[in-house]
Amino acid sequence: MCPNYTKAVSLHHSDHFKKVSTAGLLIALGIIYGDIGTSPLYTFQTILSEGGHIDKGLVFGAISCIFWTLTLQTTFKYVVITLQADNHGEGGVFSLYSLVRRFGKKLVYPAIIGAGTLLADGIITPPITVTSAIEGLNMVKKFESAIVPGNSLVIEIVLVILLLLFIFQRFGTKIVGGSFGPIMLIWFSMLAVLGISQIIHYPGIFAALNPVYGLQLLTLHPKGFWLLGAVFLCTTGAEALYSDLGHCGKKNIQTSWIFVKITLVLNYLGQGAWVLLQNSGDLGKVNPFFAIVPHWFLIPSVIIATAASIIASQALISGSFTLISEAISLNFWPKVTVKFPTNVRGQIYIPSINWILCLGCFLVVLYFRTSEAMTAAYGFSITIAMLMTTFLIYYFLRYVKRYPFWIVGAIVTVFVCVESCFFVANAIKIVKRLFFLVFEIGLIATMYIWYHARKINNRFLMFVNWDQYLPLLETLSNDESLPKFSSHLIYLTKANNPKQIEKRIVSSIFDNNAKRADLYWMIHLETTDQPYTMEYGVEELKNAKVIRVDFRLGFRVQPRIGLMLRKVVDEMINNKELDIVSRYPSVNKEDLQNFRFVVLEKFLSYDNEFSVRDGFILNSYFSINRAALSDSKAFGLDSNQTIVEKIPLVVTPVSSISLKRAFYKIDEKC
Repeated sequence: MCPNYTKAVSLHHSDHFKKVSTAGLLIALGIIYGDIGTSPLYTFQTILSEGGHIDKGLVFGAISCIFWTLTLQTTFKYVVITLQADNHGEGGVFSLYSLVRRFGKKLVYPAIIGAGTLLADGIITPPITVTSAIEGLNMVKKFESAIVPGNSLVIEIVLVILLLLFIFQRFGTKIVGGSFGPIMLIWFSMLAVLGISQIIHYPGIFAALNPVYGLQLLTLHPKGFWLLGAVFLCTTGAEALYSDLGHCGKKNIQTSWIFVKITLVLNYLGQGAWVLLQNSGDLGKVNPFFAIVPHWFLIPSVIIATAASIIASQALISGSFTLISEAISLNFWPKVTVKFPTNVRGQIYIPSINWILCLGCFLVVLYFRTSEAMTAAYGFSITIAMLMTTFLIYYFLRYVKRYPFWIVGAIVTVFVCVESCFFVANAIKIVKRLFFLVFEIGLIATMYIWYHARKINNRFLMFVNWDQYLPLLETLSNDESLPKFSSHLIYLTKANNPKQIEKRIVSSIFDNNAKRADLYWMIHLETTDQPYTMEYGVEELKNAKVIRVDFRLGFRVQPRIGLMLRKVVDEMINNKELDIVSRYPSVNKEDLQNFRFVVLEKFLSYDNEFSVRDGFILNSYFSINRAALSDSKAFGLDSNQTIVEKIPLVVTPVSSISLKRAFYKIDEKC
């Protein structure tokens, strides 16, 4: 008997976005442009602040660098090239890694480093965007004395907004998510209008788009090259263009980026025009972004900016959840609780990551206090993440797309040179972001340890064919001289092939105390992309002595395997399938509670001789594993029906012990 499933029609969520549509464009605006879209709040101000005396050369050079950074990094690298790395509609560093990992075992390292640095530096995005927006109230009359960057009131407002944002994550964004696109459309339209309102007073500002001014700033200005650290802030959200590919689709991202880039450039030009019209070498603490806002529109602009910053933060948090979810699937991260607050496959909630990010954001706000101070530490890790993406994209273009080496080499060389310059310019920020290193190193180390420990574990995960053990199992089940261990003995199997089983399960049944049972059940679980799929298939392996059940459960269905298996057995008895009752009179409906699950857990045996590296990896792995979800909790097994059987993991057995036998003369007088 083979498993027979009702075939469910599944449509991948990205199929809706293969073509450009109004809905797709709005979703793209609401999901992926929050970070890069709110960068005008602080980027231009930071460049001017770090540049010192303000003159035409600094303003023109800053705008030129911003424009060409957006063109080269965001447009050319991500929108044109990287979006080609479409992994069944999904994007991001792990999706890219999945496409190219067969071309090199060591490609796992740029994937891990890229993901870890992207997550770590991401904790500063919500604080810097929300703080920048709230500080804009300082420009409003009657608020200038109360709202002072860095004072307690600003800190408290920012912390409350961030706390509410993280609390809200457990409910998902289905209710308010539909408003994200329209709000960001208003935001980008506001950027363009504000920019144009200043450009009409200084049309000559368009000359700043000439790359010559950017080169002059970098080569002739006293702080020239080091200003790249501030310039880089304009493109820090570029990774989101690729990471959120599955939510919006390539065509919608590429089309919407044209509108977004135009509005960003117009706003930067407008800020530059306003600065030059002031004829002042020092603007003090004035933010050019809010300075170009008409006084009557200041409060509405702050409200819109705050809404945009919250949306930017939401995109960052959702992206972090997705990244960790992918890491779990690729065995880069331990099992943690993953919840689905809505019916949308892409919307997930990971409580542990949510509160880690929340704590990180709080520490950033309390430590730096002002948005200006935050920008001084922002961007360092993003440059590393971009370099890792560049490294992986080389393999994609060269071996997946099979472009000629000279073309791929030229493209990658340009990106490496540009991003290396950004990295060096941002490297001076390392002193101001030392506490970030703990977060970054922790994330990268966890992924590194989990990946390599799983590889070591999998070397000892052996599958054997059922055929040679089924007769022995039948004999064991019928041997009444042995005490019955349980009527139903159940194991969870990873074997996709019904004709195979893990060797450790066979050992658990036969070795030491043989486990005699009326029925042996092998449970295999598959998760589908549909939210509420609940299907199962049953296969008889040996005269109803061994039965395999394959569950196909939707991603929103909690896998309560114990309850579901009892339901399966109940239905089989009612339908007289496999004729269980007649073969085993003792197995009836009243006996269905006599289930015994055996969960096999490995522990690190003392009988090992490790190298320093393997010892560190495995000891760290089992330490981390204690904080992860156990299989019993992950599969909803009641503790009174579950036996956890420990299996020693012997990786490198002790080969020799210098032990000598000594003969002692016994004193007969004693």
